[in-house]
Amino acid sequence: MSRDTLSEVLRTVRLRGAVFSYVHGSAPWVVETPHAREIIPAIMPAAEHMIPFHAVVEGTCWGALAGESPVRLSDSDVILFPQGDPHIMSSAPGMKPPRPDKDFYFAQRPPQLPHALSLGGSGVTTVRLEGGAGERATLVCGFLGLDARPFNPLLATLPRVMHVSGQPGTHSWTASLLRAAVAESDQRRPGGEAVLERMSEMLFVEVLRRYVDTLPAGHTGWLAGIRDPSVGRALALLHEKPGMPWTLERLADEAAISRSTLHERFVHFIGQPPMQYLTRWRMQVAAKLLHDTKAKLIEVALGVGYESEAAFSRAFKRTVGVAPGAWRAGHRTGSGAEVVQP
Repeated sequence: MSRDTLSEVLRTVRLRGAVFSYVHGSAPWVVETPHAREIIPAIMPAAEHMIPFHAVVEGTCWGALAGESPVRLSDSDVILFPQGDPHIMSSAPGMKPPRPDKDFYFAQRPPQLPHALSLGGSGVTTVRLEGGAGERATLVCGFLGLDARPFNPLLATLPRVMHVSGQPGTHSWTASLLRAAVAESDQRRPGGEAVLERMSEMLFVEVLRRYVDTLPAGHTGWLAGIRDPSVGRALALLHEKPGMPWTLERLADEAAISRSTLHERFVHFIGQPPMQYLTRWRMQVAAKLLHDTKAKLIEVALGVGYESEAAFSRAFKRTVGVAPGAWRAGHRTGSGAEVVQP
């Protein structure tokens, strides 16, 4: 790629992170996290969607979608649940608590995040306890908030579970980042929450990069598309200048590929034609402007390639389902939280 399309998408879908808990576990321990939509109000009330993650600083544990086979995790491994599904973390496979522990997520917020947890024998508590006498594990757990609508091409392409190994031989600074997160959690210095937020975002980007590196040659989807030379170039152009009056011919010329080949490869990887993708991405850019700025509708319209407010409003309502003004009003009052990706 000639441009950093992934970074542009993450900025536009307003990625933000939070390290919510710092866990010491002494086997046996198990905790089940409910679906993200159930705990967004307590953790990230302004987010539309939330991705839970767990990173192993020391020791071993198991992670799994509720009701499915678990994955063994060891030092510096990271597991994410991009679609926000309920999941279980435990000291051994096959364990299940009596119920998802919603109470903890709605417990009173401590003076400074993260929560300090101990998992062991008696379950979850918000104070440090030694718990059981079995094998110990230390985890950093958190959440990443981001917009799901009008159009988040990254979220739509991510699997339900992402596991990235941190074993020796992998060229990653994940281990160093996790150790720094633990130190920051222990010290609770001024600005610590902001530091941990940025660390969780960095961890997510690193996981994404390593996930892309491991995609097989025949894989399709948005992440595979940005890796393809011709599709990646076209995506970079569309994301760099969404307000340009693109046509398929102009895009093909800029990407140095024939129109038919570009159309075929774009549909193969992305699942829709380039101009349809552009329309949907323009609506995401517009939604961010409507949310983050006080720009007039005509200014937003011109910024995303429409010559009139009326044309933009029609396109926005056709794509998103509501008029731009209603979208802005709804999201500023918080009613747009947790909207499922179409």
